[in-house]
Amino acid sequence: MSEIPENDNLPVQETPTAAPSNPQAQQRQRASQLAQALRAELRKAVIGQSAVIDDVLTALIAGGHVLVEGVPGLGKTLLVRALARCFGGEFARIQFTPDLMPSDVTGHAVYDMQSEQFKLRKGPVFTNLLLADEINRAPAKTQAALLEVMQERQVTLEGRALPVQLPFMVLATMNPIEQEGTYPLPEAELDRFMLKLRMDYPQQDEELNMVRQVTRSAKADMLEVSPLRNLLQAKDVLALQKIASDLALDDQVLDYAVRLARATRSWPGLAMGAGPRASIALVRGARARALLRGGDFVLPDDIKSCALAVLRHRVRLAPELDIEGLSVDQVLQQLLDQVPAPRL
Repeated sequence: MSEIPENDNLPVQETPTAAPSNPQAQQRQRASQLAQALRAELRKAVIGQSAVIDDVLTALIAGGHVLVEGVPGLGKTLLVRALARCFGGEFARIQFTPDLMPSDVTGHAVYDMQSEQFKLRKGPVFTNLLLADEINRAPAKTQAALLEVMQERQVTLEGRALPVQLPFMVLATMNPIEQEGTYPLPEAELDRFMLKLRMDYPQQDEELNMVRQVTRSAKADMLEVSPLRNLLQAKDVLALQKIASDLALDDQVLDYAVRLARATRSWPGLAMGAGPRASIALVRGARARALLRGGDFVLPDDIKSCALAVLRHRVRLAPELDIEGLSVDQVLQQLLDQVPAPRL
């Protein structure tokens, strides 16, 4: 098992209970403290989006990709920049535009005049954290350049399969598809995102606090991420992922995750249900949630807490319900309320 390195800057909460004597329990406790410290650091920069921060950390610990949807100005890019600031690995950003080519994403071969040979020039996908900003501003052929690397953690250039370094995570932001100049994301690409998050307007007191901080900043209209601490390196993320994957999971909880995904395929009001990737994402996400809250095993509530983010982009609403004004989230919430959860 990977070791969580000692970090003198990591805030350790004082608890009245004795530290666990089991080495594995100590690893879990330290991993949970590291994840919670990262959460606290992100909340310093991103105000009023606590649920979205937890979901992004869930995907990071689970080794999945995240799609964040919201109107401009809610802090989608700020969240990713803040995470990159707290992470010591490599970070790259691609601003998706209508004229962006697939080779601008993955890389391409260039002819070297001196050696008279073609050399591979790697694209920005060869990184740890990749921000795909406004991903639905580019056409489908450019979006498809991410399909291979998101699933297989490799890029094929000139017939050669080149692996990307681990951990690898795509954090994509998108504007609502109703806005001008956007392209719908292909279903194959949507399915590769572990979570789809919706970033909404902050509450009044949160927005008041945000405006107060931004107007004090030296930069015109954005919060600073430079004061945030660098809390973890690439090897730390891999260690968190390994510890989360080893958390105990009862067969009843596993069955509950599969039943939720399968229920979407025959649920009234859903024209298309979720595939097996949804079941896998529910279990991976639940293990990450359990680690984030400091648990030793996965609860049904861990499955339920990430179910909307896992399922909303993998199902399609029936046309008649769409006409009635119902949303995918409302139908999925009915499903979550009616599919019985196990009692442990």
